[in-house]
Amino acid sequence: MQSLGGRLENLQREESCNPDTRAEVGVPATAYPRPQLQRSNWKSLNGLWKFAFDDEGRCVRPGDIDEWTTTIEVPFAPESSRSGIGDTGFHPNCWYEREFDLPPGKGGVLLHFGAVDYRARVWVNGQFMTEHEGGHTPFTVDITPVLDENGPQRVTVWASDDPLDISKPRGKQDWRLEPHSIWYPRTSGIWQTVWVERVGETYIERLRWTPEFERWEIGFEAFIAGKTLNGLQLNVRLTVGNQLLVNDSYGVINGEIHRRIALSDPGIDDYRNELLWSPETPTLIQAEIQLWYQNQLIDEVRSYTAMRCVTLQRDRFTLNGRPYYLRLVLDQGYWPDTLMTAPSDEALRRDVELVKMMGFNGVRKHQKIEDPRFLYWADVLGLLVWEEMPSAYRFTPKAVERITREWTEVIKRDVSHPCIVVWVPFNESWGVPNLVQTPAHRDYVQALYYLTKTLDPTRPVIGNDGWESTITDIIAIHDYDTNPLRLSHRYGPEVKLSDLFDHRRPGGRVLTLDGYPHQGQPVMLTEFGGIAYVPGEAPGADKAWGYERSSNISELEMKYTALLTAVNQIEMFSGFCYTQFTDTFQEANGLLYADRTPKFPLEAIAAATLSGGGICTPTSC
Repeated sequence: MQSLGGRLENLQREESCNPDTRAEVGVPATAYPRPQLQRSNWKSLNGLWKFAFDDEGRCVRPGDIDEWTTTIEVPFAPESSRSGIGDTGFHPNCWYEREFDLPPGKGGVLLHFGAVDYRARVWVNGQFMTEHEGGHTPFTVDITPVLDENGPQRVTVWASDDPLDISKPRGKQDWRLEPHSIWYPRTSGIWQTVWVERVGETYIERLRWTPEFERWEIGFEAFIAGKTLNGLQLNVRLTVGNQLLVNDSYGVINGEIHRRIALSDPGIDDYRNELLWSPETPTLIQAEIQLWYQNQLIDEVRSYTAMRCVTLQRDRFTLNGRPYYLRLVLDQGYWPDTLMTAPSDEALRRDVELVKMMGFNGVRKHQKIEDPRFLYWADVLGLLVWEEMPSAYRFTPKAVERITREWTEVIKRDVSHPCIVVWVPFNESWGVPNLVQTPAHRDYVQALYYLTKTLDPTRPVIGNDGWESTITDIIAIHDYDTNPLRLSHRYGPEVKLSDLFDHRRPGGRVLTLDGYPHQGQPVMLTEFGGIAYVPGEAPGADKAWGYERSSNISELEMKYTALLTAVNQIEMFSGFCYTQFTDTFQEANGLLYADRTPKFPLEAIAAATLSGGGICTPTSC
């Protein structure tokens, strides 16, 4: 039997000789993990790492580990079968380690982690480098000072994730040993790409793009890190296809640049529309950014942005100044063998393609901050995204601090993606269970609403999706009544909005709290449906559930078609979100099975999704 060290050595040798090996373990070699700030000289560290559980928490530094007991396939969590471990038990601490060679060339080296759940400490060549808390957001460390010039580098990671702690942002991760109700298997440790890249002593650390539709401008911000140099110049080149839009240079002041880049207004709508981003025409503006010092190019990155605008006009959501009907599907972002980590970059692209093929124009990413590669494909292929913060399930000062810090990091990471059109900090009063009775809970929701609007004033914010709204830009209703006639009667033209908000909805929850009357915001049905079907002979069929069951595929198609036809014709709604995209563990209410196989033909799903009224595009409605 080959030794653990021998297995690692052989795999790492194969990676270095054959870059395509990495395409089979998470993000392929050509898929840059951070799509909106790409460099050419980088290397993925996905692959085989040494691994050990430390349930008692005895180890505090790499030297404390007596034995590396097994290996794990990064970036897949140890609870997943794809990781090679597949242990879904309670393991509050685990350790990772691997050796790696540096990307070729000279200069500094940055080590990046896409996401580690929940706390992480990192050592490089035995030297402690950094600690990060937050299971859904990235962190980076400059490892240049501790590099070994004579041999491979060694990175060690400790990850701590208390499986019972419900005061941390955990989304759909269950705190019981076995998944129950609407909660799923846990995800611990590294679950997004780990990678290194070469940079100079001074480099571009972060970009932010903000389309200014009314002025036909692009807001541009750049932040420079590393050694402070006077006289830095940043060159920005924007193109669409072969068309050059901008080629400007700006002086860097105090390590930052804040500019509005004016585009030549084509004037005629036909030409303007060619530059606008939408699900129907997802035009991206490619960006080449160069950092210069005394006529010397010291950093160069590629990025992209788009010209698009999302606003609310009275009771309608608008895209690029026109009313736009939202047809969303609830997307949990789980896979059977890999849990929250996509099996490949191609799988993320395929999910975007499938959603569009089913007639939807967007997704509500539910209780998950998705990998940036999903957002990239949504940008490229044209899919709207509602981004929702994973919930904690207790209201404590620590929970408030954790959610606030991590939500701020989420917005910072994703604010430049054109696909994101709505922010959702809370869902169904999770983490704020006493909104009706407790002022502090209401203040918390309002605080995150205003924080979100402060960090990004360009997008609508839903304070609390589902019910018990305080301040919000959209009234979001969750109603799982699957009887089309009852839904049509409940929300039909004979219903006055004032009467609607005075009645209790499913779950005994009011739609708006006292003191927060409806003020003309758009009303959307943001969770409904949940019609389940699972073959009786399928594994776990006895535990599978939905809000309503179908006995066969024909019945599922009939019920979905009738329900969507009814909802599409309700004029009160300016959009909907159907539950859900795929079966997710015990929830069998997906339009697709968990392996992404359609339960009935995609063409029939799309016909039903688009049935009836409610259909708006950027040039109609």
